[in-house]
Formats: sequence, structure tokens, C-alpha cells
Amino acid sequence: MDEFARHASGFQLDDTRHQKWCVAGRPDGNVRGSDFELLEAPIAELRDGEVLLQTLYLSLAPVMRGYMSGESYAGEAPLEIGDVIHGRGVAQVVKSRHADWKEGQVVQGQLGWQTYKISSMMPQEKFRRMPPNGLPASHGLGALGMTGLSAWAGYFNVGTPRKDDIVLVSGAVGGVGSLVIQLAANVSACETIGIAGRAEKCALAARLGCSTTIDYKSEDIQSALASALADGLDLYFDNVGGPMLDAVLDHLRHQARIVLCGSISEYTLDEPYRLPAYTRLRRTDAQMRGFFVYNHLEDWDRAMDEMAGWIRDGQLKPVEQITDGFQHMPAALAGLYSGQNMGKQLCRVRGEPDTWI
Repeated sequence: MDEFARHASGFQLDDTRHQKWCVAGRPDGNVRGSDFELLEAPIAELRDGEVLLQTLYLSLAPVMRGYMSGESYAGEAPLEIGDVIHGRGVAQVVKSRHADWKEGQVVQGQLGWQTYKISSMMPQEKFRRMPPNGLPASHGLGALGMTGLSAWAGYFNVGTPRKDDIVLVSGAVGGVGSLVIQLAANVSACETIGIAGRAEKCALAARLGCSTTIDYKSEDIQSALASALADGLDLYFDNVGGPMLDAVLDHLRHQARIVLCGSISEYTLDEPYRLPAYTRLRRTDAQMRGFFVYNHLEDWDRAMDEMAGWIRDGQLKPVEQITDGFQHMPAALAGLYSGQNMGKQLCRVRGEPDTWI
């Protein structure tokens, strides 16, 4: 029995108890079973102005290792040992003593790794009601959540795609990447090239719209990029960082744009990667720009309306990899850093695939 299986052994979801995953240790490299502690307690009584949220789905994202390491994002307080691990989720209001929130409503927001949450629904928790649009509730953590906003804002606001662009996307079948390649290929009708690891991931990228795929695990990346980008690229959406980003800088067309969304290749390193080839931006008048999704919240309604419309008309097919069982959250998170995921990684805590309520 491995270290993650030991945590999961004997676990049972208990709807009379508040069960939660807490930080037990600071990760060194990839997360380990000893970095997590599963605790539970009775569910407290509600006070005026509070609601009881019952968790349906929880998100798994690379940033969570940073939370566990004590890093702070979006103004949140750093996690201490013993704190509930941060994370977004989809939940249903099952009890309410809050005038603005009714029992039965489905919401998404900052739930943390827990099966229930008592909340006063303060703005910093970023809770939003789910619209009744007939789409699966799980999309609230993917295409119709912060992952979707990251793809939409990074591609349209930062990447500023143009007609006839050649678009390259790394991490092409990750949570964000699998949406970006479809925005580029199916919505913008751009020639789209996807970088992924393993043949089955490249095959999925091709089904989603990529005209060319590169398997960085089995191909020489320099040769593969030279072949796929014989005429250069206009837009590179970077989810990986590190040496991959460095290699791409040899293939920029005039006024190319690079969108820095993520750097998953660096998240488990002791020291950040230092980009040696950034001066190549000068000779093509290229731009490299990072973005932080929380700085684009003013576009939430537009982005969600457009993404939902593209899902309904078939231009966008959300890819979700769902782990069943709250007890398997730590093992699923570890899999993110070893490239096991395809699409948005989620955990279904309770219930079956459903629609907005």
C-alpha cells in the first residue's frame, strides 16, 4: 500500500461530519502523503448571516502546491501547518440564515478541501451563483470557472489573436491548454499547434482542433519545433515555462506575442528557471506578457456567456478528468506534477454528473 492509499483506506463520506484535508508538511519536490492530514469534526450550528455549503466538486490545480508551501496568492493569507488547503469548489446551499442566499442554490467559489463549509459569503471568498444554463455543474471549475476565464482572458485579452495567426500552445491538453487550443482552432480558425506529452495526449489535442502536435516526451523538441514552425509563430500560449519557453524563442515571427499563463515545469524546482534567451524578443519586435486571472474579473460575465455559447454550439468541448472520492484528493494532486492529467482535474465529492440547479 503506497503512502496515498494509506490515507484513503477506510475513509467514508459522512454527511453529519465536517471532513477536511489540512497541511501536514511543506512539500519538497512533488507532494507526498505525509504532507496531508485528514481531519473531521461535527458540523457547527449556523449563526445569523451564514450558510452551510455542501461540497459537490473540488478543483485540483498546480498552484495548490504553492499554497501548501506557504506562498500567498490573490491577497490570501499564507497557509500554516494545520490549515485547510485552499481550493475552489462547486457546492450547494443546504441550510441558510443569510437573506441573500437560498437553500438549493448552487455556487462556485473558495471552498477549500472540505466536504462542508460554513460561510458568511464574504466578497473575498469569491462565491458566484451558477446560472441555470443546462450544462454540467462540473464546468463551474473548468470552462465556466476560473480555468475558463484564464483561457479566455489569456488568449483574447493578452494574446490578441489576429486572422491567419499561427498559434502554439504548450500543456495543450491541460485544464487551460485544452480550452485555448479550441479557442484558437475552432473559434478563431487559426492554424494551431499543440505540445503535449505522450501519444494519447497528442491524439486528444488533434481531435480538439490542432493541425499539428508535438510529443515532447518522445521527440527532440528543437527538431520538432523547427519542423512544425517552418514559417515561425505569431502567438505562443505558455503553460509550461522553463527550457520549453527558451526553445520557442527561436521561432518568433515579426511582432509575435507570448502569453505567460503557467510554468508547471518549474513548480517543483528549488530554484526558478532563468530564461537565457529573452533577448531574442528584440530582433522580431516581439512581446512577452504575463497575466493574473484575478485582474480580469471585470470580464467574467462576457467570458462565461461566450464560453457557454461555444459549448452549446459544439465549438468548445470541455475536457474533464474526474477523480471520484474526497479521500483521493492528495494522490490526484500529485498526479498533476507528473503529467498524468488530461483536461481539467476535478474531484467529485458527492452526487452524479448533473446540470445547474
